[in-house]
Amino acid sequence: MRKAWLVAGLSIGFCLCFVALLVVGTYSAASGLLGGAKNGAVGLAKGAVPAKYQPLVQKWGNLCPAINPALLAAQLYQESGWNPKAQSHAAAQGIAQFIPGTWASHGIDGDNDGDRDVWDPADAIPSAASYDCELAGYVRKAPGDPTDNMLAAYNAGAYAVIKYGGVPPYRETQNYVKVIRTLEQSFAKPVGRVEPSKQAAGAIYFAQQKLGTKYLWGGNGTPEQGGRFDCSGLTQAAYRTVGIELPRVANDQYNAGPHPSRDELLPGDLVFFSDDLTNSRAIRHVGLYVGGGYMINAPYTGAVIRFDKIDTPDYFGATRVTEDGARALPTDLPQAPEA
Repeated sequence: MRKAWLVAGLSIGFCLCFVALLVVGTYSAASGLLGGAKNGAVGLAKGAVPAKYQPLVQKWGNLCPAINPALLAAQLYQESGWNPKAQSHAAAQGIAQFIPGTWASHGIDGDNDGDRDVWDPADAIPSAASYDCELAGYVRKAPGDPTDNMLAAYNAGAYAVIKYGGVPPYRETQNYVKVIRTLEQSFAKPVGRVEPSKQAAGAIYFAQQKLGTKYLWGGNGTPEQGGRFDCSGLTQAAYRTVGIELPRVANDQYNAGPHPSRDELLPGDLVFFSDDLTNSRAIRHVGLYVGGGYMINAPYTGAVIRFDKIDTPDYFGATRVTEDGARALPTDLPQAPEA
């Protein structure tokens, strides 16, 4: 819920003109935000990995050439959503979702405390990296991208990768590889400039039409709710109009694409706010950037959808939404077992 001290929006008529100028002006500069280096060491996007796990992911994500910290982060997020107590219906356990048999064979004592505990991220995260590197070794002679082959081996087994000379023609395996490689882009610190979104203008247009609408916590804009929204309901609905289905919750929307820096923001970027600037899972508010330091957002109960400045102490970061990025997000994460 947005804090009351945020600057209130201007009158609706004036703001519609204002945002049009901001959008045009900001897009006219977009060509200067393209290009840049594509290679180099892979770092982690700010706050994308919870702070207590970031050193482990950064260290063990460099265990072998087939993985990197962002790729390891993407796997862990896709498996458990960073929940160290997660347990699936198939008995996969912990933050890395090892099934008991695989853990018995491949779990390692990552923190050197004398035991191998699948529920302890200090063991499970190193074990996930170690297992990835083992698989990469098994399929190292297969043609194609070594990382894609490693991920395919994780999903379908090393024999299938060797048999087919690369990623096997299984829809599930091909989708798994694509999902992890796409999520990898969300967890990686951008190198160079992030390409502009092609769907941003349509999302902004939708949000503009909702200016002045009263806020409703949990609001999705349905007729039963009087067409009202909360913050993430508004951004979800805005991108739905351009064919992109975002998750319902703000902290999951953060992973729907790469993360431009503050000085690279373009209209249509999602901007996020949190009381914990080290952890994307603690995000509590989202808005739609329109340029010039302003966003359209549904702030809090008692307010209306309006323009607000983004430069506040709780500004967390931004996401440039992509269709593939949104589609790659997990929709059915395992839950913690009951006590």
